Amino acid sequence: MKAMILAAGVGSRLDPLTRNTPKPMVPIVNRPVIEHIIDQLKHHKFEDIMINLHYLGDVIEEHLGNGEKFGVKIQYSREDALWGDAGSVKRCESFFTDNSGSPFLVVGGDDISDNDFSKIVKTHLEKKALVTIGLSLVDDPSEYGIVLMNERGRITRFLEKPKGEVIFSNTANTGVYVFDQSIFDYIPKGTFYGFGHNLFPRLLEQKKPLFGHLTSAYWRDVGNLKVYRQTHVDALAGRVILNLPMKEQRKYVWLGENVDIDPTAEIGYPVAIGNNVRIEAHASIQENTIIGNDCVVEEGASLRETILWNGAVVQQGTQLERCVVGTKCHVKSNAAVFDGVIVDPTRRTVKC
Repeated sequence: MKAMILAAGVGSRLDPLTRNTPKPMVPIVNRPVIEHIIDQLKHHKFEDIMINLHYLGDVIEEHLGNGEKFGVKIQYSREDALWGDAGSVKRCESFFTDNSGSPFLVVGGDDISDNDFSKIVKTHLEKKALVTIGLSLVDDPSEYGIVLMNERGRITRFLEKPKGEVIFSNTANTGVYVFDQSIFDYIPKGTFYGFGHNLFPRLLEQKKPLFGHLTSAYWRDVGNLKVYRQTHVDALAGRVILNLPMKEQRKYVWLGENVDIDPTAEIGYPVAIGNNVRIEAHASIQENTIIGNDCVVEEGASLRETILWNGAVVQQGTQLERCVVGTKCHVKSNAAVFDGVIVDPTRRTVKC
């Protein structure tokens, strides 16, 4: 079966992390979000993948290539402008339509989950649906599309990002969709068109078979900083099943290759440390800290609940807590830094 990853968005809610990094390339425990998604798709036998590109799309394409190194086949739809999620899928109609009549899967490029894609496809086929939407129960429905279903799982009401008194459900759209190939008959060509605002209300109006598949699997849209950091905590705690790029050397401590840790350094848990990392004397790496590849934590520096992207350097005596440090940033501070986001690709040293 074929799948599409929607990866064209700007990712403004993760600013400034996404100023030079497209949101699908933001790392979750030292692997880009989109790599985790591809890994999950491959696990469920989706090995023919389309990815749409717009904002910093060349970064995504350069990293993934044709997909061979990930065991999949990747093609790209390069967009000169944003077309909406449904509009982007419509542009790839020829990729999905063939004589097999098989349904296809669409997923968001900024989601981390361990959803069983095979089960949602099974539901889709059993219900003979035109569309099946992956659903999850959430605490705050205002950020998502919400639905009501009847006893058969057929969706009877859908509302995109409701506010206040119009919130009628906490059953949220996860952005995982299975479509029958005939869906293209309902999406106009050459215009901006959305699933939530346009397509699904239209299908409900026409009483088309729109079904939901409710799952208790882990699912997070890592589109804002709070969720981004919490997803790392959840991954280290085992709340989501991910293929991490480091080995668990002892309980809740993951280490990559060529890691140099001074004997006087303190390593707490859970922590994850990437490849080619140097941790100097009397440094302290405390709980829920993730260190990317090629990083240096200098003498006496202290990290807690902090994420370092590849090539970051925390200089001598610097203390960071609940911070995210971008690629190749050097951070030096004579005071503790709390809840900081440090991204500066043009200057190698950021003084706080």
